[in-house]
Amino acid sequence: MVAPGPDLDWASDLQDVVDGRTRLYAATEEMHDQARFEAEVPEEARLSARGIEVGHIFYFGTKYAAPMKAVVAGPDGVERAVHMGSYGVGVSRLLGAVIEASHDGAGIVWPESVAPFDVGLINLRAGDAACDAACAQLYEAMTKAGRAVLYDDTDERPGGKFARMDLIGLPWQTIVGPKGLANGVVEVKNRKSGERHETPLEAMLAKLAAA
Repeated sequence: MVAPGPDLDWASDLQDVVDGRTRLYAATEEMHDQARFEAEVPEEARLSARGIEVGHIFYFGTKYAAPMKAVVAGPDGVERAVHMGSYGVGVSRLLGAVIEASHDGAGIVWPESVAPFDVGLINLRAGDAACDAACAQLYEAMTKAGRAVLYDDTDERPGGKFARMDLIGLPWQTIVGPKGLANGVVEVKNRKSGERHETPLEAMLAKLAAA
């Protein structure tokens, strides 16, 4: 994509970008001419896909410009009413669009760039001194390293904790349990791939401290 700069020629340098964005025709209830579409677009060139509306563009013409006397002088010096329009993007719709595009049977799979938290920290035995201490260390280290952490220290059973954290869909999960701590390790899960691996607690704390 062409980056804006003093030598950018808006009339020609961006044409490829414009062509790429406008080469597809999107049929909508408001604007779609079914007869023309069937007459002009061959069957093999048609594409059907699901979509979600995240914004609007409205063309007003001179509806507001004329009464406001908003005019500009053309090349011939004659004043003409400007043609106006508006556009908007719904932030709440963007969230729905992200979830629609990134989920699986267990729940949301947030892309790291827009996730509400970076890590879900799961304490498998809240109230256990070793688990509570390890989670406190990890929470502090992650926070200091700039990670946003959602800490689950509820008394619910492990299966319920796992299901809820998958449903929320944060990119990473760090799982702390008494069995793992007995071996000096915690479990890390990638929500998107489902891959899990064990890592030494002290190594993780040292890595976070250096971040």
